[in-house]
Amino acid sequence: MIFAIRTISGQEKNIANLLAKKAEKEQLNVYAILATENLKGYLLVEAENEDEVKELIKGMPRVRGMVKGVITIEEVEPLLTPKRIIESLEKGDLVEIIAGPFKGERAKVIRVDKNKEEVTLELENAAVPIPITVPVENVKIIKKKE
Repeated sequence: MIFAIRTISGQEKNIANLLAKKAEKEQLNVYAILATENLKGYLLVEAENEDEVKELIKGMPRVRGMVKGVITIEEVEPLLTPKRIIESLEKGDLVEIIAGPFKGERAKVIRVDKNKEEVTLELENAAVPIPITVPVENVKIIKKKE
């Protein structure tokens, strides 16, 4: 059975590690803990029953509680298959550069090269618009073009 746990947003991975250590130490019947970027403020826990999950989260800091009900595997499947960002990038999209020398900068997509898996960008706050080309895994979509 899969259960959802509410957490503090941005702390999902840290909490998942703490819960995994507690489950191992106390030998709880917890089979998996999933922290994904698609679910901000939530963790998914696969366990034998609801009581195991309640015991797991009891007294844990930054855990806000448990969502009522059980989640089916069909609901979780889309979170498990990674979506390739290059398929959804289009000219005019607003992105944030997440790696490299321009990390943290916002930019507008001016060209997408699907063969090379590269994207050409124009920095948003640059005084002179200079196109830069970065690998597609170095960007995160902030806003799709209208």
